[in-house]
Amino acid sequence: MSSDNTFLQMFSTLSESGELRLELMEKPVPVPEDNQVLVRIEATPINPSDQGVMFGWSDVGAGRSSGDGADRTFTAPVSEQGMRAMKARVGQPLAVGNEGAGTVVATGNSELARSLAGKVVAVMGGSMYAQYRCVDASACLPLLDGHTARDGASCFVNPLTALSMIETMNMEGHTALIHTAAASNLGQMLVRICQADGVQLVNIVRKQEQADLLLKMGAKYVINSGSENFMAELTDAIEATGATLAFDATGGGMLASNILTCMEAAAARIPGAYSIYGSVKHKQVYLYGNLDTSATVLQRAYGMAWGVGGWLLPNFLAKAGPEVSARLRARVANELKTTFASHYTNEISLSEALDADTVRQYYAKHTGEKYLICPQK
Repeated sequence: MSSDNTFLQMFSTLSESGELRLELMEKPVPVPEDNQVLVRIEATPINPSDQGVMFGWSDVGAGRSSGDGADRTFTAPVSEQGMRAMKARVGQPLAVGNEGAGTVVATGNSELARSLAGKVVAVMGGSMYAQYRCVDASACLPLLDGHTARDGASCFVNPLTALSMIETMNMEGHTALIHTAAASNLGQMLVRICQADGVQLVNIVRKQEQADLLLKMGAKYVINSGSENFMAELTDAIEATGATLAFDATGGGMLASNILTCMEAAAARIPGAYSIYGSVKHKQVYLYGNLDTSATVLQRAYGMAWGVGGWLLPNFLAKAGPEVSARLRARVANELKTTFASHYTNEISLSEALDADTVRQYYAKHTGEKYLICPQK
């Protein structure tokens, strides 16, 4: 912090000249209102969803950093196409960071706010790449005794996403799941959840070492998309599990279409199931990530009972309602060091997060790698 009354916070701004700028700004420490608490942020992860705001359509590979400490900035050029895509955010400093955890150091006067005084809490409220964050007390998830801010930093986005995939499956009448980019931090959580809850899960990965990791965890169905027999192996796994719902983190390319094709091929193996209109059972793929930024290509060879759509955690939780949200959050808190444990590749300061070499390392989004920002560092 620059003084007792100010703190540093990260912002991303797109200029009219076609340059994206990440920087730390000095802000006054807020005073909590009646039902608010002031959290000293001690740990906050860099998720793919955060990077979308941080970098947008900029050319991160051509980015550069300048300055040191609190004065460090990262700038990257933006193409004409990128400028068109981000036109609405030109000139607006956007605060960054979806989730994090830390200690409540001041509270408002409400009973709920006062009950959190001195506690370590996790928060999902945006603007978390900062040394302090003032939020409504109801947005806080108090961690159990013995759990640190580092333990709870990632207890919203990935854990709630994984749990909500299971909830979506149940709500929509499916009985098994398919997940892509399955060796990710989130994917490993989903493996543990499905093992605990007895849910059949088909995991799609890109490399053999990723497959080996999941198999070592006890995953039963792990399919390598780089295999020459990928489609046949995926069809066999879908037939064995009955999976008719998939969550795709890649978004672009042919993967969603290939999954639907294999779902249809598995259904066609059922005696008497043939129809010129395809199988009757609805097949659904949700795109919840954008690791592949190319166009999503659908080659419609899977009948008429299918769907491809977008899926976003906040939208699902709003639809599911407060009771479901509270139940999922309580499970995360209780299983924070087991099912929902997160592992980090590196822990960096706010300033280090703006170093060009470091940016390129975490922007690569290598499966299984995750960076943690420690704003008090």
